[in-house]
Amino acid sequence: MEIMDKDLQSIQEVRTLIAKAKKAQAEFKNFSQEAVNKVIEKIAKATEVEAVKLAKLAYEDTGYGKWEDKVIKNKFSSIVVYNYIKDLKTVGILKEDKEKKLIDIAVPLGVIAGLIPSTNPTSTAIFKVLIALKAGNAIVFSPHPTAVRSITETVKIMQKAAVEAGAPDGLIQCMSILTVEGTAELMKNKDTALILATGGEGMVRAAYSSGTPAIGVGPGNGPCFIERTADIPTAVRKVIGSDTFDNGVICASEQSIIAETVKKAEIIEEFKRQKGYFLNAEESEKVGKILLRANGTPNPAIVGKDVQALAKLAGISIPSDAVILLSEQTDVSPKNPYAKEKLAPVLAFYTVEDWHEACEKSLALLHNQGSGHTLIIHSQNEEIIREFALKKPVSRILVNSPGSLGGIGGATNLVPSLTLGCGAVGGSATSDNVGPENLFNIRKVAYGTTTVEEIREAFGVGAASSSAPAEPEDNEDVQAIVKAIMAKLNL
Repeated sequence: MEIMDKDLQSIQEVRTLIAKAKKAQAEFKNFSQEAVNKVIEKIAKATEVEAVKLAKLAYEDTGYGKWEDKVIKNKFSSIVVYNYIKDLKTVGILKEDKEKKLIDIAVPLGVIAGLIPSTNPTSTAIFKVLIALKAGNAIVFSPHPTAVRSITETVKIMQKAAVEAGAPDGLIQCMSILTVEGTAELMKNKDTALILATGGEGMVRAAYSSGTPAIGVGPGNGPCFIERTADIPTAVRKVIGSDTFDNGVICASEQSIIAETVKKAEIIEEFKRQKGYFLNAEESEKVGKILLRANGTPNPAIVGKDVQALAKLAGISIPSDAVILLSEQTDVSPKNPYAKEKLAPVLAFYTVEDWHEACEKSLALLHNQGSGHTLIIHSQNEEIIREFALKKPVSRILVNSPGSLGGIGGATNLVPSLTLGCGAVGGSATSDNVGPENLFNIRKVAYGTTTVEEIREAFGVGAASSSAPAEPEDNEDVQAIVKAIMAKLNL
């Protein structure tokens, strides 16, 4: 039976969920660090046990990627993320500087709105619950419509674990009546303290325009420069392993290869040896037509699909053992589907003369899409690596690392995270791999160290009067005043 006025029911549901979450968080914010830690530990263990079940549900819901790789992502969220955050101090006094007489106190934000994508549904839900609760918050989810079942099941497992660990009921909530209006209410409600948005450009823009503080992360479009000093077989192996992991749905995955002319033939041969298939001009055109929708966003029909499925959709024939598709390109523009994020094991292949030109090509690709996100470089030349690090508009430079698992902190020592900030250049509120530290405020307690009279004296003004202060006689007097000010202010 059709539900009448579904939008109104969705809005009312959201208000009810937020009210329940607010009440639970009012109790939870008074938990000790030990009590909070007990809750997140219980959730992490419960989701680890169900990692396979949830991975299969996510794959059945969306058809994206590989369920086996989704198991890894679920365990990454429930084990790696937990192990990183478990000993973080997030409750009460964080630090005290007795010399400067300053105290930092953690203050939970309140109720967080969690927007969950279809590409990494269960793992992102686990991740966001762990970091939100570790920081003392409650969270209410708006699940992606194509992944409702798997996200809802993940939430149920976490709700049960949290209550069993002593958390108040209502700390973790999830919408069940999904409408645009309901999600808008979740983002704009006066009791929503922050939006934690992971997903497409439209959704992230909506989060930032809602009037509620938001941490949103947009699409990646990571260029990968294989510089002439790189260990080419290893670099190619890492690229292929990264871009075929869950069939390329992690936003930090490589999207384009940049090779120098002097090493082009060797790199192409190595890709072919490792079962990469280079499309000819006609095949490239056919595959290009299925990559993006008319609005320039990834075509859902190809997201997370393997190369055989892509070939079938495009109407081409490829070797049965091919694992990744590559297309030689020269153009970087919004009209070129190969120059944008594809969320599938498809790579553009660009050729340049030297690393200077590789810099320019990387910048062009990032300005086309993916500013602020991720760039990958394979090289043994530290000088060139540093030049890339200094000049690229990205938040992560991954060196000799697979892009997908390196960007999220699985193959690097970055903060393990499934929400990768893109900084101001990418329209994001942070450039961090988002963690619990991004989800609480810090209250500063500052003891007085200097009186108004002492400050006046340090500036050579003296007691307040209607007469103008005397001019310092020479530069030595000015220097003496500056030193006195710095000493008084402990600088």
